[in-house]
Amino acid sequence: MKRSKAEIVREYGPFPGTEQVHGVTFDGRHVWFASGDRLNALDPGSGQTVRSIDVAAHAGTAFDGQHLFQIAEDRIQKIDPETGRVLATIPAPAGGGDSGLAWAEGTLWVGCYQGRKIHQVDPETGRVLRTIESNRVVTGVTWVDGELWHGTWEGDESDVRRLDPDTGEVLEMIEMPSGTGVSGLESDGGDRFFCGGGNSGKVRAIRKPGRISA
Repeated sequence: MKRSKAEIVREYGPFPGTEQVHGVTFDGRHVWFASGDRLNALDPGSGQTVRSIDVAAHAGTAFDGQHLFQIAEDRIQKIDPETGRVLATIPAPAGGGDSGLAWAEGTLWVGCYQGRKIHQVDPETGRVLRTIESNRVVTGVTWVDGELWHGTWEGDESDVRRLDPDTGEVLEMIEMPSGTGVSGLESDGGDRFFCGGGNSGKVRAIRKPGRISA
């Protein structure tokens, strides 16, 4: 397994009125982060929040190219980012113990915190299509370049790790500095991960390790 230390390239926040940062996602322009009773759009260039949506936002967040998806306790909401309207809801697989959320391959990928699992879920019905086991609690999920990554956070130890999506084997680990936790995870599609910072009220950008071509 490949190990490295996280390189934090930028910190955003804390933000006024935000005590917790939960899920994060990226729509190509803004980083959206969940803060309990609203979703917030952050401009990663200026570091300023540019708008918010009043909606229950307790855990993971995802973007499918058109809609936002947001875990709210025992359900997943499908949200129109333009109007803020909740268009549909489906049951969350762990019924309240869900954490991370990502969109890939036309489906949702839901992290189950205490269950130490990642579920692939039908976004229309909530049916679990497959389950990947992890050996740590799951606090965020993202897919990038065909790679499955998830965040962990137990005590003062937190990391971002890449799993084999077929076996659940840990292939790579990025260790966060002590006391710096990951409560949500999303790739920008390039060389950065955006990480929710839990009760720090911050969003952090860390560098994704590069690949050396053969």
